[in-house]
Amino acid sequence: MPTRLPTKPDFEMIEAAAIDSADHRTRILALIGNLVFSWSNNESMFIYVLMILLETDEVSAAIVFATLNTTRARLDLVQRLAKAKVGDRETAKALENLIDRFNDCTRVRNEFNHCMYTVSDRGEITHTHAMKIRETGGRLVLGEIRAMDENRIRELMGTVNTLKRLNRELWDFLPRLQASVRPPQPAPTEKR
Repeated sequence: MPTRLPTKPDFEMIEAAAIDSADHRTRILALIGNLVFSWSNNESMFIYVLMILLETDEVSAAIVFATLNTTRARLDLVQRLAKAKVGDRETAKALENLIDRFNDCTRVRNEFNHCMYTVSDRGEITHTHAMKIRETGGRLVLGEIRAMDENRIRELMGTVNTLKRLNRELWDFLPRLQASVRPPQPAPTEKR
């Protein structure tokens, strides 16, 4: 009976040959690890942004942060609170810029966290296959296949470096944000 399944890899052969490609594979895996590490530290910085915007303590801000189960929901809350609470336009624009840059890095992080990796017979990571369904020519297909070549490795290194800079910029931005938060406004009183 014909099958549509891919051919099962010869794992023993790949593992035996993989010793020769270990340095290349380790380099790629280290970059992916640095991407995840740096991205997570940057996402967590938004706890402090929430702490400032909500005018609360770290634990309360972390509870709000963890209650929202997606990065998109967390950043949406940050953006809405900033519109309500940040009095200085330049500070609000700076926050939007930081969020936009973080979102650009998030796309790369999602690409490497939500894919299948193709490994050659020599154990080299050769491609990623995105786990995102897309429509092509009226058909649904599994996502894009991208080569894990030197250009892609440079792109990955660039994103890791961007995240490192972004983390420092977020730390530097927090006092500015705190200084720009409007004091709470009293609720309007109703006349009866």
